[in-house]
Amino acid sequence: MLRQTCLALAWLLGLGALANGAFMLWSPAGWYFAVPGVTTTGPFNQHFIRDIGIIFLFLGAAFLIGARRPDYRVVLWGAAALWLSCHALFHFWEVAAGICGSSALVRDFPAVTLPALIAAGLTLWAIRDRRTAIPSQGEVK
Repeated sequence: MLRQTCLALAWLLGLGALANGAFMLWSPAGWYFAVPGVTTTGPFNQHFIRDIGIIFLFLGAAFLIGARRPDYRVVLWGAAALWLSCHALFHFWEVAAGICGSSALVRDFPAVTLPALIAAGLTLWAIRDRRTAIPSQGEVK
């Protein structure tokens, strides 16, 4: 049951990241005005939004490939979790530095902090799953 839940979450994160990245690449201005709070972070920058869109395509691919290929799962999900976590921590830093109010954390939670937490949890599960699936050197299972 846990395995199916983790894989389903990876598929959801992957598809969501791909959709977000495609939206950012296809319509940077549309994305800028559609996502709550983005307009308060600075002026529209098409190049920057497309750069981040490419990152989201890579994140989506990492989750989807990892869901299909257990041998690459830890490294792909770990890399994606690292970027998502740094992104979420940056949002917390902006509040701590007084750049924006704490209400931004609540507003951003579903799209910034929650994916980072899920990705970290998936990575920890993948590490544990790999350890239980592969005997360590010299161990007979």
